[in-house]
Amino acid sequence: MNHPVQHTGEKVRARLNEVGDHITDAIADMKPKLRGWIHLVSTPIVLVAGIFLIAISPDATTKTGAALYSVSAVLLFGISALYHRGTWSPKVWRVLNRFDHSNIFLFIAGSYTPFALILLEGSARTIMLSVVWTGALLGIGFKLFWPSAPRWLSAPIYIALGWAAIFFIPAFFTGATALGLGIGVAIFTLICVGGALYTVGGLVYGFQWPDPSPRYFGFHEIFHGFTIAAFAAHYVGVSLATYAIR
Repeated sequence: MNHPVQHTGEKVRARLNEVGDHITDAIADMKPKLRGWIHLVSTPIVLVAGIFLIAISPDATTKTGAALYSVSAVLLFGISALYHRGTWSPKVWRVLNRFDHSNIFLFIAGSYTPFALILLEGSARTIMLSVVWTGALLGIGFKLFWPSAPRWLSAPIYIALGWAAIFFIPAFFTGATALGLGIGVAIFTLICVGGALYTVGGLVYGFQWPDPSPRYFGFHEIFHGFTIAAFAAHYVGVSLATYAIR
């Protein structure tokens, strides 16, 4: 008696799978041809740079900060490359999408950590790390449980967490210049430049502009370019700080 119903259910599932495949193919056709290449090329470079930073860190505390920074960067760029370069089934696409967006919060906290451990002391360090890691965990939960949140909502959250350090600017400057005026100013400048680059990238992502070549190199590729440039600025900054305390 239930065979016709079962047969109908199987046909519906087959049809849904077929529709899902068509959607996946359509998404692949719509993506700019260079989508994901920036992060794909950058990932092994970031991995090697991270290993080097951990190796030159002089003690357990700084090695921990360097490791968190490096792992969060490799996860961000690596999963982003995997997500954007591949052509995935709708189910896999949704999983990778959630991890891709969640990793941004992880990376923001990871980027703060080595600077806070090297340049801040006492309550300033504790409060700074507590704020950014709590914010990152909340943000990760936000992206995991509301992955379809609009860009105009998620982009400001990224930027707000990224600029949490603005309340600690005097402490960061004092800690940096304590390593030497010249190198301290350089480190502090690189922190600010990196933050500005992340902010501009976030605005490009949020407004989806400029979008010079939707077929090959669109607004998302510009956003990825800004993330790499910002990472480079912060990496040089934390490397200088690490060298200064060796």
